Amino acid sequence: MQQPAILNELRRMSARVGNNILLVQGAGGNSSIKHGDVLWVKASGTWLADAEAKDIFVPISLSGARMALAAGNERMPLAPRHGETALRASIEASLHALLPHPVVLHVHSVNTIAWSVRSDATDDLAARLHGLSWRRLDYRHPGLPLAHAVSQISAQGDVDVLVLGNHGLVVGAESCETAEALVKDVEQRLALQPRDGAVGHQGRVHHLCVGTDYREPQHPLCHSLATDPQNLAIATAGSLYPDHVVFLGSALPTLAQGESLANTRRAEVEGLPPPVAVLVPGRGAVIRKDASPGAEAMLTCLALVASRLPLNAAIRYLSSHDEQALLNWDAERYRQQMTSDRGSDRPVHNEAGG
Repeated sequence: MQQPAILNELRRMSARVGNNILLVQGAGGNSSIKHGDVLWVKASGTWLADAEAKDIFVPISLSGARMALAAGNERMPLAPRHGETALRASIEASLHALLPHPVVLHVHSVNTIAWSVRSDATDDLAARLHGLSWRRLDYRHPGLPLAHAVSQISAQGDVDVLVLGNHGLVVGAESCETAEALVKDVEQRLALQPRDGAVGHQGRVHHLCVGTDYREPQHPLCHSLATDPQNLAIATAGSLYPDHVVFLGSALPTLAQGESLANTRRAEVEGLPPPVAVLVPGRGAVIRKDASPGAEAMLTCLALVASRLPLNAAIRYLSSHDEQALLNWDAERYRQQMTSDRGSDRPVHNEAGG
């Protein structure tokens, strides 16, 4: 069946948003548009940045999805007469199906995340978002638990902006243009400047990587996770949001003075995976040579978020239960595999999304 013209609008908008690392990192984030009884939603593991170059949207039966969700079933039925596809609908397809807006855009905005991981920011958020139809949710496991929580909020009245605790931002709108404009408005309201000193520079870790499975990350900002004391404290204290856990693990490990990165191979002998990234306090960050593009993007995202948290911020980390639920989730394992299969030909973007 021929695809609707409005899908091209979704592709263009998604590609623009996906190329801004302040909004989307790697395979994170998703977008959708409703056309009759069809919900066109981003496929799991694909990158919004590829929306114009690749076929990344899956046609879901909107009525079928809502019936399935009402019965507690997270499997999204494909729309009839659209052919088969090997792609799975986004992990958050249930959220897109339950929201009433024609267009739904979910981003992992570093500014929103920096606000959403704080337990002391309620009044500031209310002041900055005054005049918008918005709500804040505490952390919910992605997928059905999050979708049900959002559905309950939507039933109480119109809500166009959702700040998801330890997760990101969701907006709903009448069109792709208004959804993108709403995200831009929220971004301007929630914009945070990185702390003085929490800026990236070339690390002093190159010689530590020689003969090991590690290398320096592409983006120099990643080194600030080790060279800025506040960033180091945040990155080693726990996990902040789902993609942090899925691609980097929980609290990032550090390399003790005099220790060699080659020692991380002992983890493999003990049956444990070696850490994806390691911080060398005062010197910089390193990442595994075989790390996926998604993991590289998440390390950059963590630096972007951490540098925007005030020194006195009351930070709320994900619990060990939350982390295990994410790591043992089949949907996330599938997304990781899709991200790994994508290859490493895409450069890491700068803060401006270039």
